[in-house]
Amino acid sequence: MTTAFMGGVGFAFWMILVFAVEWLYPIAFELTSSGATPGKKAFGLKVVMDHGLPVTPAASVARNLLRVADFLPFFYGFAVVSMLARRDCKRLGDIAAATMVVHAPPAVPRIELDDIPPIAPARPLPAADQAAVVALAARAARLTDERLDELAALAAAVSGDEGRSGPEVTRRVLGVGQWLLGRR
Repeated sequence: MTTAFMGGVGFAFWMILVFAVEWLYPIAFELTSSGATPGKKAFGLKVVMDHGLPVTPAASVARNLLRVADFLPFFYGFAVVSMLARRDCKRLGDIAAATMVVHAPPAVPRIELDDIPPIAPARPLPAADQAAVVALAARAARLTDERLDELAALAAAVSGDEGRSGPEVTRRVLGVGQWLLGRR
């Protein structure tokens, strides 16, 4: 190993590297937009705050510092006892940091905009309304069907469907979005 040739400096460098990997690796990955280390991501898991928002830096540091306590007395003994004793299955670090590990399945597009024919707006639209409809069309694949229908019902006037809702109204509102994007 290269560090053996460097003597004490090499050993110090090696210890700093081990520390960084052990302590900073999970924190760095949990603070990304995915909220998960590569291992958690592979299993479809991520870390969030108890209220569902992304994990904060302070919470990520707290939950990962307490991994040492979870590891005691032997191979995560306290963590196993804590998870078995609690209804929410949290380990000590998650309890202290008010975080939880949740299942986060990969996003599957629910609607393909390419399959929706463009429709001209039912009335002239101000720039703010145009921007809102285009933003809705851009986010459509990441929304649940229920939320997409709810937002489309709010914008139904652009397709002449004011006061109505449902999948057909949603398709027409998204069709207006397609038309506004120039796909005519």
